[in-house]
Amino acid sequence: MLIYIATICLIVLLLIIISLLYERRKMQKQIHTISLELNRILTDETDEKVMLFTSDNKISSLIEQINCALESRQKARTDFRKSELRSKRMLSNVSHDIKTPMTVILGYLEIMRLDNRCQMDMLGKVEKKANEVMNLINEFFTLAKIEAGDIDFTMSRIDINEFCKEIILDFYEILTEKDIQVDIQIPNKKLYVYSNQEALKRILLNLITNALRYGSDGKYLGLYIHDNETKITIDIIDKGKGIRKVQKEHVFERLYTMDDSRNKEVQGNGLGLTIAKELAEKLGVTISLESEPYIRTAFSLELSRIKY
Repeated sequence: MLIYIATICLIVLLLIIISLLYERRKMQKQIHTISLELNRILTDETDEKVMLFTSDNKISSLIEQINCALESRQKARTDFRKSELRSKRMLSNVSHDIKTPMTVILGYLEIMRLDNRCQMDMLGKVEKKANEVMNLINEFFTLAKIEAGDIDFTMSRIDINEFCKEIILDFYEILTEKDIQVDIQIPNKKLYVYSNQEALKRILLNLITNALRYGSDGKYLGLYIHDNETKITIDIIDKGKGIRKVQKEHVFERLYTMDDSRNKEVQGNGLGLTIAKELAEKLGVTISLESEPYIRTAFSLELSRIKY
């Protein structure tokens, strides 16, 4: 009887050992398959995932973790490619924006060399083009300082209604010259925010300049202020050609310009909205965009309201 029981135990033990060896070999084979598949994906730099059907929970968990890592790697690669394309476009735009006025300057200088009678007129034009180059360089320095955190944002209480009225006055001449209808809608009460005056002014100046540059064909500029218990919203509105959906995703990218940005009538350097966005983020201000061509294009700033 004891011999019979011992025999049964040995058979069961043997079967367990065989089963374990089989499972181990099966797992090793699956891991080898996963390794080969992963190596192929990494070598070919594809966006594939490791696909292997298995009933082993540990292997399934391993595959899931590998695929998560692959997804993160693929996203990083995609982001890098986008960044690389933006850098190439930035270099191309900078080259154009600097080369164009410099070519004009050299042309004026050559005219001055050949004809002394028009020197004063040519000097004025040379100065204008030189200032364009200097403004572009200054914009780059400003953006670099913002991104590096080298600007000290001293905060203070601002009467936003009076603040916006003063900013609009800076554009009086160009608004009159372009015969643009100005629509200012400001509540008849005191509204205060806690912010940095210079940075907030720069944001509004850039947004208004952008509206006049790209939306002046609508002959309208609106500045609306509305509020609730906790927030104040400032809308800068034009009724020009607007911004297409595909462009909305990119307007705040550095050196991104509209299709006709090389038209001298609307030429910009593509940094104004980027600087506005960066400053807004530093101040904790939300900036958004809505656009319906020739009806309403609005850049909106949302600020926290204070009551003292």
